[in-house]
Amino acid sequence: MKSPRRAAVSILRAWAKGHAYADSLIERHASRNNLSAPDRALLNAIVIGVLRNRRLLDHWIGELRKGKLDHETRDILRVGLCQLLILQLPDHAAVFETVELGKAPVRGLINAVMRRAAGSRSKLLDTSALPPAVAHSHPDWLYNRWKRQFGTEAASELMAFNNRPAPTIARINPLCERSSGCESGTDLPNGYFEIDGPIPNDLIASGAIYITDPATRHCVELLAPQPEELVLDACAAPGGKAFLIAAAQGSGEWLTCSDSNEKRLPRLRENLERLHITAREVACHDWTRPAPERWHGAFDAILLDVPCSNTGVLRRRVDVRWRLQTSNIEELVAIQRRILENALPCLKPGGRIVYSTCSIEAEENEAQIAAFVGDHPQCRLAETRQALPHRDGTDGAFAALLETSD
Repeated sequence: MKSPRRAAVSILRAWAKGHAYADSLIERHASRNNLSAPDRALLNAIVIGVLRNRRLLDHWIGELRKGKLDHETRDILRVGLCQLLILQLPDHAAVFETVELGKAPVRGLINAVMRRAAGSRSKLLDTSALPPAVAHSHPDWLYNRWKRQFGTEAASELMAFNNRPAPTIARINPLCERSSGCESGTDLPNGYFEIDGPIPNDLIASGAIYITDPATRHCVELLAPQPEELVLDACAAPGGKAFLIAAAQGSGEWLTCSDSNEKRLPRLRENLERLHITAREVACHDWTRPAPERWHGAFDAILLDVPCSNTGVLRRRVDVRWRLQTSNIEELVAIQRRILENALPCLKPGGRIVYSTCSIEAEENEAQIAAFVGDHPQCRLAETRQALPHRDGTDGAFAALLETSD
């Protein structure tokens, strides 16, 4: 059985080669190695800690050891310094276990770097003189982008927010009889509450609660679905916003859910069933293509929670910042526009669309909607909402309500 530390190095090597997302790799290695709950937790903390602080860890390595390192030795040092300086594990355990990860020829080097780090902990942890993008481990291009959009101070606050662990927040399910009095943490507005202790898996399994961030509510509140209105959740998997729509309507009987990936539909159906929602229809459809004829003019309201850059949820998806490029945002803007174009014919006269992202990029949000409305005079922009992580203390999200003429 691999130790969690050795498994962490294996995961980081696989992640760097683009084999899978970090959370998938963690789950796969934890299961394959039959890790105990404490070891699984340590594995998760190390991998997420390394990815969240990758640039800062590399800066520290550069301060402690001049010269080139092979990829595996660098990952071992990242794992070791994360334990020592980020997770604050005892020196002897962090140093000894990290040295053991290396092959014989590099163990002396690893030992020297780790002991030097333990001896200069205070100096290394003082990051006040470092460039903000290094101190908060973000790519320069992303920091510069946010600096232009939000200002220098806000950009730094945003990066700092992204590096704080996200709380576990749940919403009560009004469609479940067990939901009454099921709060087990700090109350938040709109039926949300933060879970302070262990996750109540029995309440999740029964559908009494659903784990979700409060930022998800903005798009559904703008949509304001009413009972007996036919509603389409066009990009529905895994079902969090479909749940909010059904909760608002008091039932799922008027709700149609679709997703572009057929492999995601079983999880969508499973989540809806667990949350006591029987949807009118669950179907696979790629909204970059024209909609089926039966959906043309069929819906009073449509939610488009479109694919996006995820820059509003970097505290939860810690590896996104290292994969994302400016070109990806440009490609996503084109995809989002096609989805909007193909969804519009599915509205009844006088219907409404809510366009939603978990991005904080203007191109995907305000600029996208302004361009679409400019090309479609029958659409009116009625209202927008923007949640900014560093300002609102939630995930980032954008939602725009478009109303069409009769």
